[in-house]
Amino acid sequence: MRKSTHILTALLAGTALALTGCAGGSEPVAQLDLQKEPEYSGTLSILTKFGGDPLEPYFEDLAEEYTKLHPDVSFELIQETDQSIKDKTKTLTASQALPDIYFTWAGNWANNFIDGGLAADLTPVIAPGTDWGSTFGESSLKAFERNGKFFAVPLYNNGKFMGYNQKVFKELGLNPPSTFEELISSCSVLKDAGYEPIAFGNKDGWPGLHYLQQLFAYEVPTEELEADFDPKTAKLENQGYIRAMEQFTELINECTGSGKDSNGVLYTTAQQALATGTAGMYYQEVLEFDTTASEGSQLKNDGLGIFKLPASAAAKGDTKAIEGSPEGYLINPKSENAALAVDFMKFATSKENATKLSSPPYGQPSAVKGVVSEQNSTGPVVEGIKQVNDASEAIIWLDSVTVPDVADAWLAGGEALVAGTQSPQQVLDAVRSASSAAK
Repeated sequence: MRKSTHILTALLAGTALALTGCAGGSEPVAQLDLQKEPEYSGTLSILTKFGGDPLEPYFEDLAEEYTKLHPDVSFELIQETDQSIKDKTKTLTASQALPDIYFTWAGNWANNFIDGGLAADLTPVIAPGTDWGSTFGESSLKAFERNGKFFAVPLYNNGKFMGYNQKVFKELGLNPPSTFEELISSCSVLKDAGYEPIAFGNKDGWPGLHYLQQLFAYEVPTEELEADFDPKTAKLENQGYIRAMEQFTELINECTGSGKDSNGVLYTTAQQALATGTAGMYYQEVLEFDTTASEGSQLKNDGLGIFKLPASAAAKGDTKAIEGSPEGYLINPKSENAALAVDFMKFATSKENATKLSSPPYGQPSAVKGVVSEQNSTGPVVEGIKQVNDASEAIIWLDSVTVPDVADAWLAGGEALVAGTQSPQQVLDAVRSASSAAK
C-alpha cells in the first residue's frame, strides 16, 4: 500500500537544495559516459526499500548472481523499509554519502534529487526507443522524466483500478461501465439489490485524492495539468478541476454507503467490504488485488474483475491515462562506478530477474513489459499491469507529485468535499493560494 511521502519530502527538499553546490550547483553535473563498457571491479553500494521479509533476499540474490558473473565486483547493500528509508535517505543526503544506486518514489521526491544534481541523467541509455528503454512501459519511464530527460530505472509498477464482484455484476445484469455516467447509474442498481455500491474509507485522506487525481487527468489537458503541479508554472484555472470535483462529490453521495461520514472510515474497512461480498466495487491499487481477493475470501470465490475508473463522456483531458506510479532507482552522478551501476541495473531488470520479482514470494509487478503473466501472477494483476504499461501517461499520486504545502491543501480539500463543508470552487481557491505561496 502506498504511503504518503510529502512530510519527509519537505525536509528532504531543504537538504537536497542545500547540497546542490556539492553536486554541481548551478553548473550542470558533468555528463557521464554510461554507454561505455564498465570495469567489472570494485564495490557497488545500493540503498533499497526491500528491508525485511519477504523482500530482503531479492537484492541479496541479485548481488550474489552478479558476483558469480563478475568475481571482482562486491556489494554494500543498505536495506530499508517503506518507513525507515525516508530517514535513511535524508541522513545520507545530508552527509554527502549517497550510495551508487538508491531508491526513489516518482514525483516531487525524485525531483528534489534531480533538481539538486544528485541523480545521473540516464537519457542516453534508458529513454524510450533505446534498447534498454524499450523493455519498459513508456508510462513508467515518463514518471521519472524531467525537462525531457530520464533519470530513474523503474523497478516495479502500480496503478489504480475499480475492483468489482463479478458474480454480483452478472446476477444483476451489470457490465463494467464505460463512462462515468454509467458508473453512477450502476450504483442505483447495486443499492436497490442491498449492496453498498462502492466501498469507500477516507480516514487517511489519500483515498479521496486518488479519485480526484484520476478525474483531473480526464478533465484537464495533460500539459496544463502537469504545469499546475509545479507552483512556478501553476495557474489552476481550468474548469476541468471543478468538473472533476463535482463528479467526485456525486460519486460520494450516490455510490458510497458512508457518504459524508467517509472521513471516519478506514480504507481497510472498505477493502474488506468488497472482500466479504457486501459491496459491489472498491477503488484499489494493483498491489491490493491479491489482498482483497485472498484465498478463502468471498471475493475469491465470486471473482475479482477490474476496470479503469471511467471518464465522463464529455471529458476534455487524456482518457487513456491511468493514475499510478512506479517505484525506481537513481544513480549517483558522483559515483566512480556509474557505468557499472547501469550494468547492474540492466541485470536487475533483465527478463529473468524481472520475472522473479513479479513472482512469489516477492509479488512486485515488474515495470518490464511482458514479464507479469498468469504463470507468476493472478489474472487481475496481469490485466492491471498490462493496462498500466499500455497507458498514455502514468499520472502520479496527487499527494506526492506536487510540493508538500500544495499536497496538504489538496488533502484538506478532498476531505472537505467528502464532508460537504466546502464547494469545489472553495477547494480550488485554497489550493491556488497554497500554490502561490509556495512559488
